[in-house]
Amino acid sequence: MEQELQNLETEARESLQGLDDKNQLEDFRIRFLGRKGKFSTIMRQLGTVATDDRPRMGQLANSIKADIEKLFGDKQQALNDSTGTSGSQKGPDLTLPGRIPAAGRLHPVTQVMRETCEIFENLGFSVAEGPDIELDYYNFEALNIPAHHPARDMHDTFYVSDSILLRTHTSPMQARIMEAQQPPLRVIAPGKVYRCDSDITHTPMFHQVEGFLVDKNISFADLKGVLTVFTQKMFKKDLPLRFRPSFFPFTEPSAEVDIACVMCDGAGCRVCKKTGWLEILGSGMIDPEVFKMVGYDPEVYSGFAFGLGIERIAMLKYGIDDIRLFYENDQRFLSQF
Repeated sequence: MEQELQNLETEARESLQGLDDKNQLEDFRIRFLGRKGKFSTIMRQLGTVATDDRPRMGQLANSIKADIEKLFGDKQQALNDSTGTSGSQKGPDLTLPGRIPAAGRLHPVTQVMRETCEIFENLGFSVAEGPDIELDYYNFEALNIPAHHPARDMHDTFYVSDSILLRTHTSPMQARIMEAQQPPLRVIAPGKVYRCDSDITHTPMFHQVEGFLVDKNISFADLKGVLTVFTQKMFKKDLPLRFRPSFFPFTEPSAEVDIACVMCDGAGCRVCKKTGWLEILGSGMIDPEVFKMVGYDPEVYSGFAFGLGIERIAMLKYGIDDIRLFYENDQRFLSQF
C-alpha cells in the first residue's frame, strides 16, 4: 500500500503541473480528491492493512493527501489571479460587447415641473419655494378666505391642528412674498399640495405651480399674453385659449382657462367630450382685498395670479388618462419618458 500511495502522489503532482484552466482543475479535483476519487478509494483500503502498519499507513496517506490539496489550492489561486478566463486565453476578449448599465430617467412629473419652471423663468419670473406644512392664515385668511367662508369647502383639507394644515395650494407663497417684498414682483411657486381626494383624475398629493405678477398698470391682457406663451412652449404648438368666468376668493375677476384639445386640435373627441376644449388652469386679477392684507395700495398696484396642476399638464402633454399611473412605479410606464 505504501508503494500505491507514492505512485498516486507522483501521478497527482504530474497531472497538476499540466493544468492551465479551471475546467481541467475541476476534473482533477473530482478524479483525485473527490468523495469517489483515488485518495478516498485508497483510504478505504486501510482496513486490509496489518494492524501494526495501519497507523503508519494512515499518517502517510493523510500527509500525501494534504500535500496534494495544498498544491491544488495554490494552482487554483494562480488561475484565479491570472488574466486568462479559460483555455489558453491569457487576457480579456476585447471584441466582446461591454456591459451597459441601465440608465435612470427623471419621473415624467419632474420633467414637466422643470420644463414649466424653465418657461416662466425665461419670461422673467423668479422661483420661490415654501413649507408644505402651512399656517391656516397664509393658506386661507391672507388670501381672502376667512374662517367659515364657503370657499373653504372647495378645499378638502388635511388639518394638523386648528391653525396648522397641509397646504391645499401653493398660493400661500403669494401672501408670504407680498408681505415681505415690495412690487414689482414676478414669481412662480412650485411644490407639492395636499387634498382629501382620490380618483382617476385626483390624488391626495399632487404638484402645483402658483404664479403671480404685481406692478403698476397690469391688466388682464398681460395675464392672457403670459399664459398664451406658456401653452405654446409647453405643447409645442399654437393652441387657442378660452377664458371662462369663474370664482376664486383671491382673484377678481376670475377665469378658468381652457386650451384647444391637444388630442383632436379642437375638432372634438372622447378626451374633450366632443367640446374641442380642455380645462388647464385657474387664473384672475388679484383681488384688492388681498393687496390690503399685505399692505399694498390697490389704487396704485394691480396684478394677476394663476395656478396650474403639473399632473394635469403632464396628462395632456403625454396623452395619459389615469393620474394614478404616475404613482404606481410601473417601470414599463415610467421608462417611456
